[in-house]
Amino acid sequence: MKLHDLFKKYDVPGPRYTSYPTVPYWSTTPTTEQWISSLRKALDSRAGAAIYIHIPFCKSLCTYCGCNTRIVRDPKVAIKYVDTVIKEWKIYLSLLEKDVQLSDLHIGGGTPTFLEPEDLERLVEGILSTVKISPGAEFSLEADPRTTTHGHLEKLSRLGFKRLSLGIQDFDTKVQEIVHRVQSEELVEKATKTARDLGYNSINYDLIYGLPLQTTNSIEHTIMVLKRLRPDRIAFYGYAHVPWIKPGQRRFSDADVPAGESKRALYEHGRKLLQSAGYKEIGLDHFALETDQLWKAYINGNLHRNFMGYVDRFVLPLVGLGVSAISDSWDAFAQNEKTLETYQQRIDAGQLPILRGHLLTDEDRVLRKHILNIMTKFITNWDSESEYTPHLDEAEKKLALFANDGLIRHQRKSCEVTETGRAFLRNICMAFDARLFRNAPETNLFSKTV
Repeated sequence: MKLHDLFKKYDVPGPRYTSYPTVPYWSTTPTTEQWISSLRKALDSRAGAAIYIHIPFCKSLCTYCGCNTRIVRDPKVAIKYVDTVIKEWKIYLSLLEKDVQLSDLHIGGGTPTFLEPEDLERLVEGILSTVKISPGAEFSLEADPRTTTHGHLEKLSRLGFKRLSLGIQDFDTKVQEIVHRVQSEELVEKATKTARDLGYNSINYDLIYGLPLQTTNSIEHTIMVLKRLRPDRIAFYGYAHVPWIKPGQRRFSDADVPAGESKRALYEHGRKLLQSAGYKEIGLDHFALETDQLWKAYINGNLHRNFMGYVDRFVLPLVGLGVSAISDSWDAFAQNEKTLETYQQRIDAGQLPILRGHLLTDEDRVLRKHILNIMTKFITNWDSESEYTPHLDEAEKKLALFANDGLIRHQRKSCEVTETGRAFLRNICMAFDARLFRNAPETNLFSKTV
């Protein structure tokens, strides 16, 4: 079957699999006691924990965005938020009743650099002053070049931050204008150079394909700029057109948005240009130079994927702080309240602000590992009893269809993704998704896989 026919065949709604089970299929929210117990267990079995802090604030709405955000103008609103996040972490420490060794700290959003440099510094110090920092710990920040100053980067560099992720999306001004995210090449270059001068050793650019009005010419222009600025990593995400979830996406019409084969052509074109520029493809929609730790982790088999995307090592537990943040202990998930006011009220009352979550079953844990293997290693097998669960018999039937289309090499109790199949990772993972198999959604929950 020709590639364009495969894209037509497999362009269906499907999860991105930053977790399994995926959030719409979470069924059993842990109690506070169950959640803390699962965190203690994870802390006892691992060398260090990761902390993710969500900053929801933005000065304006980027209409492509699917994140939990709050549009505000006055940076002073962040002062109380910083206090609340620090208070949330102290609640965790009081319930855990044990020291925490920190291996990874990531701040995302929203726009973390919406905070004034002093408030961002106070937030980080409020966490670091309470933990033991692991040797080789990695601290990283997502940033908007429009709001990122030397002061932000300098203060965080002094605190140990060495990784920076800049939201770029596209350098074409027409595309920038329609998605309400206008930023010049010069602005991005300045932020990149400033970070490097301050000692940041891994810089990531977030790009998106499938944006409204985007063409192969705009992809070419974007990657031409990228080749000049030479970030260490690239996240080249597919735009998730979900206006039924994010009304801001109704600012443009469906006719403006590349879809199906035309959308995938943008990725394939960009992929070839990135590879010709020396970037290696890693997992789903990610690329890195051979000098970057993410590529080295892929080569060494240490690549991991979680709610922060691809990371260069397996770190658990992941504790999410802030409104809507998600935590992961491997045996359980917990997501914070998604409304800012409710989140703050529960923290002020001395409670963990868990809105929903999931206690993984034995089947969940087995299938989660196989999906993670596919996403990070492109291969998995279940020839031992500990790797087997009965749903895999059902998965075998679907995998045989993928094998017939040349997307995987399939033998009984094993699956290896082919070069062609890498474009269909989400579809292949869906074969392992028992919860999706048993309860296919009747309404739109996910973006298209292609």
